[in-house]
Amino acid sequence: MASFDESPDQRLAEVLRSVVTHAHAVVRETRLTEDEWNAAIKFLTDAGNITTDTRQEVVLLSDVLGISMQTIAVNNQAYEDATEATVFGPFFTQDAPRIDQGEDIAGGAPGQPCWVEGTVKDTDGNPVAGARIEVWEADDEGLYDVQHTDGRVYGRAWLESDNDGTFRFWGLTPTPYPIPHDGPVGKMLQSTGRSPYRAAHLHFMVSAPGRRTLVTHIFVEGDPQLGAGDSVFGVKDSLIKTFETHDANEPTPDGRRLDESWASTRFDVVLAPEDV
Repeated sequence: MASFDESPDQRLAEVLRSVVTHAHAVVRETRLTEDEWNAAIKFLTDAGNITTDTRQEVVLLSDVLGISMQTIAVNNQAYEDATEATVFGPFFTQDAPRIDQGEDIAGGAPGQPCWVEGTVKDTDGNPVAGARIEVWEADDEGLYDVQHTDGRVYGRAWLESDNDGTFRFWGLTPTPYPIPHDGPVGKMLQSTGRSPYRAAHLHFMVSAPGRRTLVTHIFVEGDPQLGAGDSVFGVKDSLIKTFETHDANEPTPDGRRLDESWASTRFDVVLAPEDV
C-alpha cells in the first residue's frame, strides 16, 4: 500500500488502496488459480472490446453485479423526501430531440400508447419551472433505438416543465426485456443461472439549476418480472407506478380518440437541493 503514499491525488490513492486490499482478499479467500485469473482478465478484455458508443458492456457489468445500485445508495441518502434514484443504464444518448408538452416520443415504434404526466417540485413542495426532463425507453420488442441498425432516433426525447412544474407526453407502455446477453456479461449470467430480464420501466433524467440531477425509472405495477427479479437490481418500491389501461375510443387527456387501447400513468418528481 505504500506505493500510493506519494500520490498527488489522495482520494484516488484511498480508493485504490481499498480496491487492492479487497482484491487481494478475494484471491486469498477463494484460492484463485492462475487459470481462473487469466479467464477473468480475458473476460474484462472482451467486455472492453465489445463496448461502443451505443453498447456499454462495462456499464452493464457494473449494473448486473449490483455495483451501480450500491454506488447510488451511498450517494443518495440525504433527503428522504426526494424521488429515489436508480441505475442509469447503458442506452442513454446525447442526441434526443426536444419535444413540446403533450407530444409523442415513440416515433412510430411498436407498442401500446401511454400517456405520462406529472410534476417536478423541490423538497419544500414548490414547483420547479423549466426543469429539463429527459426520457428514454425500449420498444415493444424490448429494443432501444440504438440497438437497431437504421440509425433512426425514437423512444427518447426531452422536454421542459411548465411554470407550474407540470409535464406530459405520449410514449409506450413499458414491457420487460432482456439486457444484451450475447456478450461476456450475458455469458456470465448464463453460467451462474441468472435471468437477463429487466422489469418493465421508463427512464427519466431530471435536472434544474440549483437542484441535484435525478436519474431514475418508473416501473409497472403488476409486472410479473417485479417478482421474478430485475437483473440490475434497479427496482425500488417507491418507483412502482400504476399504469391504467383504457379502451379504444375512450377520450385521452389531450382530447384524442385512439383506435387502439392505451395506458396512462402519473409520476411526480421531487428534486433534492444541489448541495446535498
